Amino acid sequence: MAKLKWGMIGGGEGSQIGPAHRLGAGLDGHFEFAAGALDHRPEAGRAYGQTLGLAADRSYGDWREMLEGEKDREDRIDLVTVATPNATHFEITKAFMENGFHVLCEKPMTMTVDEAEEIVRISHATGKICAVNYGYSGYSLVRHMKAMVARGDLGTIRLVVAEFAHGHHADAADADNPRVRWRYDPAQAGVSAQFADCGIHALHMASFVTGQEIARLSADTVSCISSRVLEDDAMVNFRMDGGAVGRLWTSSVAIGRQHGLTLQVFGEKGGLRWAQEQPNQLYWMPLNGRLRVIERGEAGLSPEADRTTRVTIGHAEGMPLAFANIYSDLAEALRAEKEGRAIDPAADLYPRAADGLRSMAAVYAVAESGRGEGAWVDARPPMFR
Repeated sequence: MAKLKWGMIGGGEGSQIGPAHRLGAGLDGHFEFAAGALDHRPEAGRAYGQTLGLAADRSYGDWREMLEGEKDREDRIDLVTVATPNATHFEITKAFMENGFHVLCEKPMTMTVDEAEEIVRISHATGKICAVNYGYSGYSLVRHMKAMVARGDLGTIRLVVAEFAHGHHADAADADNPRVRWRYDPAQAGVSAQFADCGIHALHMASFVTGQEIARLSADTVSCISSRVLEDDAMVNFRMDGGAVGRLWTSSVAIGRQHGLTLQVFGEKGGLRWAQEQPNQLYWMPLNGRLRVIERGEAGLSPEADRTTRVTIGHAEGMPLAFANIYSDLAEALRAEKEGRAIDPAADLYPRAADGLRSMAAVYAVAESGRGEGAWVDARPPMFR
C-alpha cells in the first residue's frame, strides 16, 4: 500500500514537539515525510528540512511558500501538521483547509472562540479534516477506559477528577526566561496560561473518556508568582452534559510534580484511575470487588486498546507512540475517504475541530470565572448552545 504524504509546519531544530510528531507520523509506515517549513528563519528551515531528508524543492522557507508549492502538485501532501506558535494556528490551518488540505493542528487550535467556530465551519464546508493534537488520548489504556465507560462497566458516571500539574515554572528567577515568559504574557498566550497550556489536555481527556461534554464551570485562578499577569495555577469545578460532576487541578508551580497528567472516573458500579507517567497500568475497582491492575497488551482488552498497542506486555510505550496512534487514526480516515468506505470504528477516535472549539470555549470560561471570583459560567461554545 502506497504511503500517504505528510508535511509539517514548525517543529524545527530544537523544538520540543517536532521530534514527537516526526516519530509519531513515521512509526507505522503510513506516512512519508514529504514537505516542510520547519523554522521561522527561512534559510534555517530549508537547511534543517534537507538534513531530515526532504527534497530541496519541498523544504520551504515559510508556510506561505509551502502552500504555494504544494497546492498544485500532483503528488501533494495528504496531511499537514501545524506545530507553530499558538497565535499562528488559525491563519495557517484556515489557509490550508481552504486549499483542500487535511490538517492536524497543535493545541490550542486557535486563540479565540470566534476563530475556532470558523475552523469548524470551514471543516464542514470543505469536508476536510481538522484534527487537534490532544495526543494523550492516543494512549492504549485511555482508549480502553473510554471503551469500558461506553459499554457500561462503570454504570452511570458520577464523578471525574482530572489533574495536569507540574513544577517546571516554579522558579521566580525564570521571570525573564523567554521560553517561560511568553506563556504568561496575554499578548502572546491569550487570556489564559496554565489552563490553556495544560488544563485543556486534562479537560479533553475527561470528555473523551466519559463521552460527556463540559456544560458549566467555576474556576479559581491565581498567579502564585506575582509578576505574572496570567495564572500559573487553577482549580476548576465543572458539570457535564450527561450529569457527571468534575474536578480539575492544573498548575505549573507544583514543585516535585514532573508531568502530572492523571484521570480518575467514578461510576455507580466502579472506578478507574490512570496516570500518564505510568501509562501501562490502568487501575480498576469494581463496586464491592477487589482492585485489579489492567496491563497494556494483556489479553481480552477492547478493540480500541488492541489496535493501539505495538509491543508485548511489560514493555513501556510512551508519548511518541500515543501520538502515533493519532496519526494512525488519521491515516485510516484518509484511506477510507480515498477508497470510498467507512472508517474502522476503533480508529475513529482522533480529536476533531469541535473538540478544539470546546476547549477554547472552556479557556474563556475559566478566565471569566476566575475574574468573577469563581462565578459559574456557561462553558459551551455559542455554536453548540
